[in-house]
Amino acid sequence: MVSSKNQPSGFAVAHGGLGAPTTDREWGLGENPQDRADSQLTTNKQQTTNNKDKVMSRIGKRPITVPAKVQVTFDNAKVSVKGPKGELSRELPANVILSQDGEILTVNRRDESRTSRQLHGLFRTLVANMVEGVSKGFERRLEIQGVGYRAQIQGRNLVLNMGYSHQVQIAPPEGVQFAVENNTNVIVSGYDKEVVGNTAAKIRAVRPPEPYKGKGIRYAGEAVRRKAGKTGKSGKK
Repeated sequence: MVSSKNQPSGFAVAHGGLGAPTTDREWGLGENPQDRADSQLTTNKQQTTNNKDKVMSRIGKRPITVPAKVQVTFDNAKVSVKGPKGELSRELPANVILSQDGEILTVNRRDESRTSRQLHGLFRTLVANMVEGVSKGFERRLEIQGVGYRAQIQGRNLVLNMGYSHQVQIAPPEGVQFAVENNTNVIVSGYDKEVVGNTAAKIRAVRPPEPYKGKGIRYAGEAVRRKAGKTGKSGKK
């Protein structure tokens, strides 16, 4: 008869004894590394989900400095900014809250919903552009390249000669001014950044730069990707 004193602890399980080890750790086999990695990954995902709503927008949390000559007024539905260059107003989303302390204007969100987080940084940028626009203004420069291509000012309108059978006249929107330097440099300026950008894009669309010789209207500093021109094949001798 085999004595139980000389047998390992697992011997009792094989023979239906009591006090048998029931886990890998008790058997001395150790923990499975893959199970440990999966458990850690699950924990990290849970922590990320719990902290997701607490993350602040890096742009939205930046304060906006209001110059001395700029006046900002707002309520629950609208924000207005008035300065030396002009006056701008914009509807205030329900998910965003504005607060002002002296010369510092801050934008906060009402809750941690996905829509509020999306609008937080966006609306802060829009308000900052309004403050900068009415105090300093914005401008967009364009360059005209090509033989015979030129621009000039007639009254307040911009007149472009871009190789068509007719001249192209563009009237400036409200709050936008045109200027021309050396007949080939067009300057679009105004206090509304969105309107200035759209007007400059409209001018560029008259004759966008073509990829072979680069002729046309481009933004100042714009890199135009060029293509190699087609070459004719020489005949066999």
